[in-house]
Amino acid sequence: MAAGRTGVMLAALGVLIVCVANGSGPVAEGETSGEVEWVEPWDGAVFRPPSALGAVGVAHRTGSPHLGRQETADLPVLLWWSPGLFPHFSGDSERIECARGACVASRDRRKRGNTQTRALLFYGTDFRASDAPLPRLAHQSWALLHEESPLNNFLLSHGPGIRLFNLTATFSRHSDYPLPLQWLPGTSYLRRAALPLQERAEWRRRGYAPLLYLQSHCDVPADRDRYVRELMRYIPVDSYGKCLQNRELPTARFQDTATATTEDPELLAFLSRYKFHLALENAICNDYMTEKLWRPMHLGAVPVYRGSPSVRDWMPNNHSIILIDDFESPQKLAEFIDFLDKNDEEYMKYLAYKQPGGITNQFLLDSLKQREWGVNDPLLPNYLNGFECFVCDHELTRLDAGKAHADSPGDIPVPEPHIAQPAHMDCPMPKPGFGNLEEIPENDSWKEMWLQDYWQGLDQGEALTAMIHNNETQKSKFWDYLHEIFMKRNQNL
Repeated sequence: MAAGRTGVMLAALGVLIVCVANGSGPVAEGETSGEVEWVEPWDGAVFRPPSALGAVGVAHRTGSPHLGRQETADLPVLLWWSPGLFPHFSGDSERIECARGACVASRDRRKRGNTQTRALLFYGTDFRASDAPLPRLAHQSWALLHEESPLNNFLLSHGPGIRLFNLTATFSRHSDYPLPLQWLPGTSYLRRAALPLQERAEWRRRGYAPLLYLQSHCDVPADRDRYVRELMRYIPVDSYGKCLQNRELPTARFQDTATATTEDPELLAFLSRYKFHLALENAICNDYMTEKLWRPMHLGAVPVYRGSPSVRDWMPNNHSIILIDDFESPQKLAEFIDFLDKNDEEYMKYLAYKQPGGITNQFLLDSLKQREWGVNDPLLPNYLNGFECFVCDHELTRLDAGKAHADSPGDIPVPEPHIAQPAHMDCPMPKPGFGNLEEIPENDSWKEMWLQDYWQGLDQGEALTAMIHNNETQKSKFWDYLHEIFMKRNQNL
């Protein structure tokens, strides 16, 4: 999903500029108050990756790219340390208006040492220990936006890595600015009608499998291909994309798909003919759910899912997906899918959420209603803008608390710093998709690649933490230390 992400993101951010004064919950949410019918965005695609960041453009913007000194003299500066990824304003800096007041969002790294620069903002996929802005300045918060999984940066999945930051916006419900529903536009998206069973039965009679696998990013930390390969021994699976491919997509345009997140109306119509979709995330983390889960539900297929261990908390009802981990083996899972494939009444129970009143999970409904950003929604800001305002409001509050302490040091204590916690990512060590780790040969590419990356992520976090605590400014000493702990770790593997 990260491949080509920068170019796609920049293109999407320019699609539509929408200014809104206030953002409430999405209009379409709510089973009891009436629902706006879901309309496919613009060209008919469900998502233009990365949808949540791109398609709605810029919101809450009142300034111009060329800000005068008087206009911004007393405003806190939020400095993006990922300037190449987020030029979502046309100049180097731009004023933003938020709930508690105004700040300046900037990508000009020359502002890093300024006393006005109160927060450094990082995009997690781009964050590297070698590029960390050291020494860390005492008056600055570090804020992390990272909606992706550990596949993009294992450093952040460890305590020493995530605790480098004060504020977080991640897929976890426990983060400071949670993004667990980043791929779900609203309840009406789930309510889209499924194809009639008669059409799907005809599809099966034409020789297609009951189960679809569409994945072009192979050998990921979740080791999903190993599981699917074993499942194929017990039930037919039509596998498109580059991973375990045994069928060709119907047109050359589809066959050029780089990842499973690329959407097209004709492709969606093709995929909707399958009754079951294998929906396996690239990593296993609490609350990490992507289009691999929500897209099959949108199309009226039943997801056969492995990913977030907490996925049940977010489902429209308690009978809408098949969880791989509920079955003791791929063979048992295959037997259950075959049973549902041959029993229409039992199968349709998994689509009951598409009927009026079928979405019964109040936690899901409340979460959609309460979020302040939208997904492909031209009436709401995207979560990038929302995150900026969240950090701005935090820094304005912190400034007020510091001034209050300065005015009454004996009565008002120094404000305690807010520190991110491991639960803000909550991704355990990668495990095999099938079988035990001991059964996998030592030269296995998955075992070598992802376990090494996992431990190197821990080492980088420990090294960077040591640098910050020791106020060490010489990068050569940092790399000497990093090399030393790498060598120790490799000796223990």
